[in-house]
Amino acid sequence: MASQGIKHLVPCQCVLSQFKSEPNPPLHQFVVFSVLDDNGTVQVKLAQCNNCGVAHRVTDICKSVILSGKEDVSSLLSIDDIKMGLPEKLVSILERDDVDFPTWEQAKWIIENERWGEHIILSNDIVDGVKQTKVLRIVGQSMFQMNSHASDVYI
Repeated sequence: MASQGIKHLVPCQCVLSQFKSEPNPPLHQFVVFSVLDDNGTVQVKLAQCNNCGVAHRVTDICKSVILSGKEDVSSLLSIDDIKMGLPEKLVSILERDDVDFPTWEQAKWIIENERWGEHIILSNDIVDGVKQTKVLRIVGQSMFQMNSHASDVYI
């Protein structure tokens, strides 16, 4: 089995501001991009909560260890760091769609590993019970296809 990239949620101990006044506010979860090695094991990495800024050591899918007192980890990549290794056209698409940090990491992984044909979800909207998804397919080093898919939403 070849390595695989996956986005998943990691729980933090912080609470989003709009929920702070609730009696039992839900804990915040944030999206990270992780790589599963050939054995299906998550490659351990550091990630930073997009709400409180605390660093986490991501150890498995949906699991992390909070690194206490680590709000400023200078060794973490930034979007600007990732942009340097991506084709200009791809950078332009990702900037235009204002994607989150894990999506930048996913694009970097696809390009570096030549995973041609992989898809990146750029956005999702629900309009009148229909989910509309904008998808970028990376066909090659500088070849991209944009698609939009609609599907019914069931609640």
